[in-house]
Amino acid sequence: MMSEQSITIDREEELRKVVDILLERIGAGHTVFLLSGDLGAGKTTLVQHLGRALGVGDTISSPTFGLIQAYQLPDGDPVYHMDLYRIAKPDDLVQLGLEEYLDSGSLCLIEWPAVAISHFPARRVEVDIHLDIRNLRTFRITTHDTVDA
Repeated sequence: MMSEQSITIDREEELRKVVDILLERIGAGHTVFLLSGDLGAGKTTLVQHLGRALGVGDTISSPTFGLIQAYQLPDGDPVYHMDLYRIAKPDDLVQLGLEEYLDSGSLCLIEWPAVAISHFPARRVEVDIHLDIRNLRTFRITTHDTVDA
């Protein structure tokens, strides 16, 4: 089953609307979040706001060069923030250990997921961010709860 929501914002302060939807998905047991959008669309900014809402105390930055950053929730559980932009081919995902992160049950926030799309579980949340010429950002949030028929 799949559901979709769309929210358009024009200021960073309005990201709370998007974060609230993602928090609902986390509360419903979703752990894999795929974040897509052009460079500068706001993927890392969204992760920063979500991290703050979850109680992550560390400064969240883009994991572009390290590929994976781990942060800690107040209860000690990890949150993994990944950036697959620099992954050239799907085989590189094995060396990265992507499957282990996805199978950990921990929250995985993954920017630039296209190279690994076949590796993600059927139960996931996809967030596609579109930035238009008026600087409006539209967040299309698609929740996949089971394999679609």
